Amino acid sequence: MSLFNRNKPKDTASADNAPLAVMALNSIHDGVIITDKNGIIKFINPAAVSMTECGMAANAIGLDYGLLLKLRSKEGRDLEEAENPLIQSMRTSQPLEKYACCLVASQSAKVIPIAISVIIAEGTGDRIITFRNITKELAEEGEQAEFISTASHEMRTPVATIDGYLSLALNPQTAAIDERARGYLTAAQAASKHLGKLFQDLLDVTKLDDGRIRPKMVPVEMVGTVKQIADAHMMRAREAKIDFRFGTSDPNNFGDSHRLEQVVYGFVDIDFLREIIDNLIDNAIKYTPAGGSIYVNVRGDGDRVLINVTDTGIGISSEDIGHIFQKFYRADNSDTREIGGTGLGLYLVKQRVEAMGGRVWAESGFGEGSTFFVSLPRLSNEEYEKRMIVVRNQQALLAQSPPPQASPPAPPVPQQASSPQSPPILQTPTIPQQQINNQIGGQQ
Repeated sequence: MSLFNRNKPKDTASADNAPLAVMALNSIHDGVIITDKNGIIKFINPAAVSMTECGMAANAIGLDYGLLLKLRSKEGRDLEEAENPLIQSMRTSQPLEKYACCLVASQSAKVIPIAISVIIAEGTGDRIITFRNITKELAEEGEQAEFISTASHEMRTPVATIDGYLSLALNPQTAAIDERARGYLTAAQAASKHLGKLFQDLLDVTKLDDGRIRPKMVPVEMVGTVKQIADAHMMRAREAKIDFRFGTSDPNNFGDSHRLEQVVYGFVDIDFLREIIDNLIDNAIKYTPAGGSIYVNVRGDGDRVLINVTDTGIGISSEDIGHIFQKFYRADNSDTREIGGTGLGLYLVKQRVEAMGGRVWAESGFGEGSTFFVSLPRLSNEEYEKRMIVVRNQQALLAQSPPPQASPPAPPVPQQASSPQSPPILQTPTIPQQQINNQIGGQQ
């Protein structure tokens, strides 16, 4: 087949192996579609024919890939072009790695959960799209998630009790201990808090994995929203003697309000966005030594909102950077071994970003600092205003509704000291996605 040997027609070994390559592609269970740089299908294997229900390979050759690969989010929500990672990958020639979503079969409209990837061929610009049915994997992951969720929930209670008793032992008003014992108890309390954070992270991850929580999307102005979240980390960065800035990487213009003139609108879940930014900035602070710098920026990039968190920290090696978003993965070297972590923070970031139709990636080199990028769907000014009309209508309905009957006051609960929380962000009421789309459609 010329597809496999056209670049090296004189390479006899390559020509001899071409039939074997076709045979291998035709025998695997993963779907494979190869297109040219314009997205026109040049090759499709039997597994892809079966999953897309196009009948036979000849029916697909010469078609646009979008006619066969109709994707929905893994929650079953229709994906707009701006939040469809396959479309973005094909347009921008950027690879896509194992994006979990659903494929809608063309004939039966059956919805199949898949993991899809895109590789860009050097030289020709051909796109190699691979996808596989992950129904069995999701069932197994669901069972694992249920076990982890139950175990984590049950273990949080005894951990909280241990932490409470340690706090009492360390309180001079309730216990008298010498400095040596205080050191032991302080170390024990740090380990207890770390364990509690692990259980909370596990709960947060499994809730989205098993569908118990879904993104509640609202229209927001992104620059001000991200800045408000980032500002909550200013004091901690200063305590660590790190220069923390928002808006630009230029040290002569850090913090210059005149550099924040661009108004960028997005459609996001504010709680998810806060978790994403908090985790990325927490990591930047942990892995940046005193005297270093961190900056956060937001800008419009075509039909996307691009957020970056950049640091001058220890960086990530080329061996690790391909794995950092995996669950429980932590780089193992002398610099990172001393820094605590659950190995779930970046997995949670990726999970939240993809749930909102976005993409996250990192650029780094060991010892050279890191930049984490988050790309999310962007709204035009007109789209933002249309969605805000729906929000205001919903607010008016809520204002006219009778107030709920007051319930008996709950008994007071003793408050324990905790770390400072992010300042509250004013949110608009959450509206079901379908209701928003229906109302917007009626206004056009």
